Amino acid sequence: MSYPVNLSVKPDVSAHFDEATNTITYIVKDPDSDHCAIIDSVMDIDYAAGRITYDHADALIAEIEKRGLTLDWIIETHVHADHLSAAPYIQEKLGGKIGVGEKIMVVQDTFGKVFNEGTEFQRDGSQFDALFKDGDTYMVGGMQGFAMYTPGHTPACMVHVMGDAAFAGDTLFMPDGGSARADFPGGDAGELYDSIQKVLALPDEMRLFMCHDYGPNGRAIQWETTVAEQKADNIHVGGGKTRAEFIRFRTERDAQLDMPKLILPSLQVNMRAGEIPTDDDGNPMLKVPVNGI
Repeated sequence: MSYPVNLSVKPDVSAHFDEATNTITYIVKDPDSDHCAIIDSVMDIDYAAGRITYDHADALIAEIEKRGLTLDWIIETHVHADHLSAAPYIQEKLGGKIGVGEKIMVVQDTFGKVFNEGTEFQRDGSQFDALFKDGDTYMVGGMQGFAMYTPGHTPACMVHVMGDAAFAGDTLFMPDGGSARADFPGGDAGELYDSIQKVLALPDEMRLFMCHDYGPNGRAIQWETTVAEQKADNIHVGGGKTRAEFIRFRTERDAQLDMPKLILPSLQVNMRAGEIPTDDDGNPMLKVPVNGI
């Protein structure tokens, strides 16, 4: 697959860090117009209290309105397991289309069974406005973006590229953070390695923006690196590490990891494009399947 890379386009990227989930959300502006996209928004949840709020999303909305921008896209790099998407809340306020990878249907089928969803839960991705295939392009104002299919962490992961900026989702972390886990249902360490190699085949000067950072070894939170830096220094795949080495490390490492604290609410909400499921009376309601994951 040949991707339409254009390093001459340099979008303005505004990063918003959510301390509660260590997620970085991005507002990506076309350099030649007032149009923008949001990558990986966050809806706030107090899981213990069962309370949803929108402080993080409201900050994004306030910045877009202050700058006089038009929101074209609200993009999910994948179905996140560690935070809830605020996509429909933002769309209601600002418009824009909600997009995700077409393999969302695989995720919906898998977790529709886990959460014992009824036939009213559509497993065709119809909750989203657009389902991206590998290499699909779209426009943010006059700036072309494209989607790269990068499975391994989940079956629906995609890296989104706009000009000289690529938004890696959970395919990669900062070089000293390595890579994301591959042990969720539908994940695969070998596929993740192959996907990372696709990303590292982009031009060395391509800016890479991470979806998460945890400040390993106590360093300050960071989210921007380059393809060249990842190839040289990524602790899991850099320096020519082989596929077999990566699979062995990733499998052993993943077996030691706890499940993300918000995985149960996150999956239920995010496979619905950010909508909270309801009970038979129409009340917002989340499920806790026992020994289901």
